[in-house]
Amino acid sequence: MTSHGADEWAGMDLSVRRGNDHDPSWFKGMEGLEESYDMVIIGAGISGCVFAERASKELGLKSLIIDKRDHIGGNCYDFINKHGFRVSQYGVHLFHTKFERVWEYVNRFSEWMPYEHRVKGKVDVGDGYKIVPIPPSQETINTLFNAGVHTEEDMEAWLNARREVNENPQNGEESALTRAGKELYEAIFKYYTKKQWDKWPEELDASVLARIPVRTNTDDRYFSDPHQALPKDGYTRIFENMIMADPNITVRLNVDFFAQRDKLPKAGLTIFTGPIDAYYASQGLPQLEYRSLRFFEEYHEPATEGGFYQECLQLNYPGPEVDFTRIVEYKHKPNQPKAARESKGTVIFKEYSCDHGEPYYPVPNPANHELYVKYQAMASKEPGVCFVGRLASYKYFNMDQAFLNALEMFDEVKGSGRVPGQERTELGE
Repeated sequence: MTSHGADEWAGMDLSVRRGNDHDPSWFKGMEGLEESYDMVIIGAGISGCVFAERASKELGLKSLIIDKRDHIGGNCYDFINKHGFRVSQYGVHLFHTKFERVWEYVNRFSEWMPYEHRVKGKVDVGDGYKIVPIPPSQETINTLFNAGVHTEEDMEAWLNARREVNENPQNGEESALTRAGKELYEAIFKYYTKKQWDKWPEELDASVLARIPVRTNTDDRYFSDPHQALPKDGYTRIFENMIMADPNITVRLNVDFFAQRDKLPKAGLTIFTGPIDAYYASQGLPQLEYRSLRFFEEYHEPATEGGFYQECLQLNYPGPEVDFTRIVEYKHKPNQPKAARESKGTVIFKEYSCDHGEPYYPVPNPANHELYVKYQAMASKEPGVCFVGRLASYKYFNMDQAFLNALEMFDEVKGSGRVPGQERTELGE
């Protein structure tokens, strides 16, 4: 068990969170609510806000959104800290998408700045630390292994000489060895996976490591989607623009659904965006397994050009010599306030993976899949409830996938004729 203290936010300074707006009524608890709403939505993140916004704009429906947290935006929530930097409370978020529908939708609520994310890894294969691109590319193997690769054909040949032949890999290790070979697996994937999941790659589904590409070209971008950008005024502003000025949408924060369940107004339809196993916790079934994160913040005034601590926004540490998985330096983001960009100081966040706290990553293995199928069957029979989003689906979604899932689920509910009051459950997938 990986643990970094009982208080999951002990490593972050949350004493100042500026730069965002809110309505005072959001903090009135159960006071001043109507007797009923067309929709009661649990969760003010991507899925909840999309449902409320679309229900209002397309159907004129009234929604009540509740969230146990003290902010909207879910895990996308960001703010200006006491040093003047825009940071994310739940870890760095990078928007990228190939879905035109999603790109058009998010542009309704924010101006965007082009930004192509590049991740570096600080790797030691026996002759000292070297900084290399992640995912592995030609530069990665040339720097680490003096491979002398200059073309895609060279790179493919280098990989083929090391890849293990396995047409049906059964776990993460077999998947990585068939794609990368032993050298890259040991240097980049093996120990990082152990730190991230607290399981060795052979204990995880093959799909976990299959998500990370090994490139044969010189493209050092982390993502290859056609749309890659940052919101000019941060992610929280997107959600403010989605719901804040809409008279059909009521918000209450610091309200725990499970604690207030019997006191909530009547709902034509309940939209649940939390963990599906939490919804059924009272029935005594085991919990689904998640990995969580801890962040430890440090302020520095480096004697470097621009006052940067490291050369990139995200520097991964794939080896076993340190416990943290990566260091994020938000000063590199181009949507920082002008004063932050010009500051001589900087803030960094060392990121640790752990097994308790906010649920970030579903752990994909046969036992969890089997348990989720049981919850899925129960949810399909739940009257008047629609389960939407990554936690309800027990799947990891990138931001754009979460937006698309919510938009498509809303279309499904609307297209099925499920006006509030009808009793039939759809499960988001």
